[in-house]
Amino acid sequence: MTTYATLIILSGLVIFSYLFDLFASKTKLPSVLLLLILGISLKLLSDHFQWQTINFLRILPTLGTVGLILIVFEGSLELKYDKQKNNVIKGAFLSAFFILVATVTAITFIIYQITAKDLYLCFINAIPFSVISSAIAIPSVAGLSNKTREFIIYESSFSDILGIILFNFAVSNPQISFSSFAGLGLNLVLITILSIAACILLLYVMGRISHHVKFFLIISILVLIYAIGQSYHLSSLVLILAFGLFLNNADQIKHTWFRTVFLYKSLANDLTQLRQLSAESAFIFRTFFFVIFGFTIDIFKLDDQHILINGLFILFTIYFIRFAYLRLFRKENTIPEGFVTPRGLISVLLYYNLPTELKITEIGTSFLFMVVLGSSLIMTIGLMTSKLKKKEIIS
Repeated sequence: MTTYATLIILSGLVIFSYLFDLFASKTKLPSVLLLLILGISLKLLSDHFQWQTINFLRILPTLGTVGLILIVFEGSLELKYDKQKNNVIKGAFLSAFFILVATVTAITFIIYQITAKDLYLCFINAIPFSVISSAIAIPSVAGLSNKTREFIIYESSFSDILGIILFNFAVSNPQISFSSFAGLGLNLVLITILSIAACILLLYVMGRISHHVKFFLIISILVLIYAIGQSYHLSSLVLILAFGLFLNNADQIKHTWFRTVFLYKSLANDLTQLRQLSAESAFIFRTFFFVIFGFTIDIFKLDDQHILINGLFILFTIYFIRFAYLRLFRKENTIPEGFVTPRGLISVLLYYNLPTELKITEIGTSFLFMVVLGSSLIMTIGLMTSKLKKKEIIS
């Protein structure tokens, strides 16, 4: 494939993704779903014409990781804190925590029934199926009320963070002991200290940079800190969420010394530009990640009745647990919030980061694709239905 052909394809993908976003804003159909379908279509065309391609599985985790960082950062930059939102934040955290625990437990036993493998293997393979994808959830609720959108941004971000913490804990501790929980406690203390230090340092650096290239430097430092933290099994996504929240709410800190040293005149303008840059960068990485993920999937394996039935059973379990929790403990806004529990980028990343010896062959990428696709379709139908009902009530 020539250089110009490659440029045509890459540019075309971005244009299609932009059109998909416009279409999604009108129909509530997630653009991610359309990107997956585009990737599958390109795969079928590639096989038909026998085009030579590279091994995309090698770059997929990297694309997904940077995309996840940018999406969580973009979402956190939109959140403005005040004391009245304490209940929303607390509710979102509790929802993410208890739904994650219940879902992992249920899916562990489903995988155990399917494969009869060791419970530890079933547990660690269940985690990728149990985490809400902020990469899909956050863009999908853009048209909902502010209260619902804030809840979903917090909940999906907390779900990503808790899922990564649980995943790292499970991979590092095949045998659970007191030292395992001591290590987890130390992990959380270290990432909290690192987050506070990084937030203050990065804000200080932002105010002192006079070079015209400014925001890509900040994002690069964020990615660097995240990668270093993750290499030591620290849950660095906490830092990304914290930094976005800190930047957008730094003006609420009334301490005179802090305001004198760290706040500067053009901060509001810089935040606007940083938000725009992170949003556009996230758009690019999300585009290529989901197209490539769709390209790597062998859809003919979905003809396997075993994958289809068990995938549907897992989907039923995911939504049953979510609706049950929201109905019992949140009560308000069960619809449309109950439908917004997609699996996507974070699920794929966690699956590909599983060590080879811990992967269960019966629970492969086709199984994962089935759940990702199914949860996106259910969310789409739920959001569209709730939108129609709302219009009927207004009219």
